[in-house]
Amino acid sequence: MSSLACKKSFSCSVCGEGFTRRQQLITHTRTHTGEKPFSCSVCDRRFARKDYLREHAKTHTGEKPFSCSVCGQDFTQRPHLISHTRTHTGEKPFSCSVCGRRFARKDCLREHARTHTGEKLFSCSVCGQGFATRQNLKSHTRTHTGEKPFSCSICDRRFARKDYLTEHTRTHTGEKPFPCSVCGQGFATRQNLKSHTRTHTGEKPFSCSFCGQRFTQGQHLTIHRRTHTGEKPFSCSICDRKFSHKSTLKMHTRTHTGEKPFCCSVCSQRFARKESLTEHRRTHTGEKPFSCSVCGQEFAARQNLHCHKKIHTQEKPYSCLVCGKGFTFNTQLKIHTRTHTGEKPFSCSFCDRRFSHRNSLQIHTRTHTGEKPFSCSVCGQSFNSGAGLRSHRRTHSGEKPYPCSVCGQRFTHKNNLKMHTRIHTGEKPFRCSVCEQRFTHKMTLDKHTRTHTGEKPFSCLICDQRFAQRQHLKTHARTHTGEKPFSCSVCCQGFTQRQHLKTHIRTHTGKKPFSCSVCGRSFRHKSTLQMHTRTHTGEKPFSCSVCNQSFTQKQSLIIHKRIHTGEKPFSCSVCGQAFSTKQYLKRHSRTHTGEKPFSCSVCGQSFAHNETLKTHIRTHTGEKPFPCSICGQGFTQMAHLKAHARTHTGEKPFSCSVCGQGFTQSQHLKSHRRTHSGEKPFSCSVCGQKFTRKDGAVAHVCVGI
Repeated sequence: MSSLACKKSFSCSVCGEGFTRRQQLITHTRTHTGEKPFSCSVCDRRFARKDYLREHAKTHTGEKPFSCSVCGQDFTQRPHLISHTRTHTGEKPFSCSVCGRRFARKDCLREHARTHTGEKLFSCSVCGQGFATRQNLKSHTRTHTGEKPFSCSICDRRFARKDYLTEHTRTHTGEKPFPCSVCGQGFATRQNLKSHTRTHTGEKPFSCSFCGQRFTQGQHLTIHRRTHTGEKPFSCSICDRKFSHKSTLKMHTRTHTGEKPFCCSVCSQRFARKESLTEHRRTHTGEKPFSCSVCGQEFAARQNLHCHKKIHTQEKPYSCLVCGKGFTFNTQLKIHTRTHTGEKPFSCSFCDRRFSHRNSLQIHTRTHTGEKPFSCSVCGQSFNSGAGLRSHRRTHSGEKPYPCSVCGQRFTHKNNLKMHTRIHTGEKPFRCSVCEQRFTHKMTLDKHTRTHTGEKPFSCLICDQRFAQRQHLKTHARTHTGEKPFSCSVCCQGFTQRQHLKTHIRTHTGKKPFSCSVCGRSFRHKSTLQMHTRTHTGEKPFSCSVCNQSFTQKQSLIIHKRIHTGEKPFSCSVCGQAFSTKQYLKRHSRTHTGEKPFSCSVCGQSFAHNETLKTHIRTHTGEKPFPCSICGQGFTQMAHLKAHARTHTGEKPFSCSVCGQGFTQSQHLKSHRRTHSGEKPFSCSVCGQKFTRKDGAVAHVCVGI
């Protein structure tokens, strides 16, 4: 009897499954044919079985005849009550034959079994993606339709899945029903707890197929993969910029909207990112929860610690595609790339000046607003940047934390060390796009560029004179104020520039640090050495635009141009006579003062001019450094050689305007003119007789003696 009862006489012609009753076979066949003969009179939804229709009808009537004896919750179906009861008893009667995992419901076991078989029975009609459960397909379909049927009763935010709504609701209630068994920390979702648990176990089950790096969360792996593929699936609807992270897009959007939803409870400062607020709060509390395991230095932000660690490891994973230079951080590489592209995406709203760094713009803006939010606790001096304050503090502490690895010299600023290192390496990373000249400092390149553009952005408030460099303006301003802030400790002489003082001190020490590689002669000034070197090379880089005459010095060209313009900017305060150079005025002034500062070490005779002294000394030494190339005769002065050369060439460049007679020397013309004017400026001191020429007075023998 028992065997007859268990006999399955009715089998399905499609799949071969057997049944004990014909009605069961009929019902089963509908799974193949898709037939649903029972329809709901309220919503017209159709069902394959009558009992399914009866259960569905209760969703309209609200009838829930089955209630839980433990918590009182009501259900429309008995199986639902039985499944629910297991949440109280913890019973899980269905176990997986593959991994042994247990489940409270049979359908949950069936869904789980598909994770082993890889079976995905339900496919999307839009994109063809397969799913292991009908519910997952239903949720996925909403990504195409945009349907979000579940709304939050507190903030009205809508969700595509009920479990998303449940998790979201906890952000309002603060509920964290999933505690960590190790540290007790609570979490709003089971998945967050699962991810957190891995921080204790060290488990990283998700590995990258490209580089092998492992992650604790699948989402982290998905985001990481985009660093290999370059995929940026999230784009800004305003500027079309693309991002690899959804959260990064969200933060970026706030740059357009100006939204700053996170507010500091202490100073009311607002932030676009929650992380920025958290880090900012530590400026009030002084908290620095992240410490370096190598040197013990503490940091307020984890990112700052992460950056700091690379100082110890010397890790530079980001390299420039143009010059190959390596960087510790991606942001540093991005900023560096702008030195090649010239991109300056940040512009000042006051003066339209552009910057390659956002931080540089912020600091620059304070030059307009006058804001100096960083003040020194020792002397009270304020600064517009944190870096400025940090550098200033070292003037009090004397700290020089950056040593040169080559020569050991120490520096207060990291940037100063960087620039100093280029002395050893010879590196000149900044190139002029006009003439290709290279520079070790960007500031030097900026200054040089103005020699091409002629730009002079710094103007004097008193006389409106413009300058290409700020330092030149600062130095010029002292010509108005008379300020000489740099004084010599030996003779107390004051100077407007530090460099002038430095050079002056060498007159006391006798130091001449710049020597010529050709003849070995030493100089106090580098510029003097440069000019001297041209006497060997014959280089004359400065040429007159009027007559094309070339000069070894720029100053010589400036003075020469005054021959064409007639400009004489230096005038004598005694007689009003004007001169084209300051040196000529200085020499002229001695005719009024009688000053003769240059004395001969042999005979003690004094002279008003250094050149005259040099010429005089040759009367003692017999030196005649200017020989004639034709006859070999030597002369003590170049002027004498030039006059002599005319005796060979017959040239008489000086002619009388009265009679036209020509002369080889201007002095001879001057004496000749007196024959026309009758002037006799030379007289005998005894008899008073007058002469037109000095040699006549000298040759005169006074008969009165």
